[in-house]
Amino acid sequence: MNKRKVVVFGSGGQLGVELVGEFTRRGFSVTGFDRSAVDISDGSRVERSLAEVDPAIVLNAAAYNQVDVAENEPAVAYQANALAVRNLAMACRQLDARLVHYSTDYVFDGAAGRPYTEEDRPHPLGAYAVSKLAGELYAQAYLDTALVIRTSGVFGPGGLNTARGNFIETMLRQASAGRTIRLVEDHVASPTYAPYLAVRTADLLERGHCGLFHVGGGAAVSWFDYAQIIFRLAGVKADVQATDERQYRTPARRPKFSALSNGKMESVGVAAMPPLEEAVRTYLQARAKHFGSSAR
Repeated sequence: MNKRKVVVFGSGGQLGVELVGEFTRRGFSVTGFDRSAVDISDGSRVERSLAEVDPAIVLNAAAYNQVDVAENEPAVAYQANALAVRNLAMACRQLDARLVHYSTDYVFDGAAGRPYTEEDRPHPLGAYAVSKLAGELYAQAYLDTALVIRTSGVFGPGGLNTARGNFIETMLRQASAGRTIRLVEDHVASPTYAPYLAVRTADLLERGHCGLFHVGGGAAVSWFDYAQIIFRLAGVKADVQATDERQYRTPARRPKFSALSNGKMESVGVAAMPPLEEAVRTYLQARAKHFGSSAR
């Protein structure tokens, strides 16, 4: 095993591309697999792929995150978010590799009304959330040194190259089309900038930490207020109307207040997350650069 070898699953996603970049900058030899290369629900394929690279660290940024669709296909969500993690954990155990797995604020029901800590008891509200909690348990069941990172509302420049994009891109598209945008003001999360998450992942690993850590955006904000920040910083006029969960029903129940406390992360010497406004501003700068280079 080469201690400087890293494998990233889901390397084409918003978080995956940042992990590849961050670990490369830190001098690691990084191999990235997107789903077209390796479907992690295929246990034998995972085992062969990891055996060929023989990494010291495996980062799992692959996930099924269609929260509402999962209510109609819970087995698909469970296969991708839970049993696939079991495949990774078993392969890592054979190679004595460290596994980093990403989970979600949605493992909580949002009833606490405050940012959640690692000591709070999970209470998932739907098929997606259950599948993500099961993934956490599989990682910890098979590995003593797994690092499980819960995060929230991830967005990053990688979303500019994916079909689904991210919340910021959705908002800007809706505004560009002149549509009225209705957003809940009674649901609160802590949106997380993918490059910042990648840096703190590497920091936790290089300090030798394992177990469960929350790495959220650092600020509790409603989706309505989040959109207002986006449009103000982008200089875009949009018709944004506040609504609530009673008026805006979705197939899957969602936690009303699922912001995450980063207190444990900060207590071990990892830098606090910058303010959300700084993250959105940095994203918009990267976005402008992306479209500027695309136009040339």
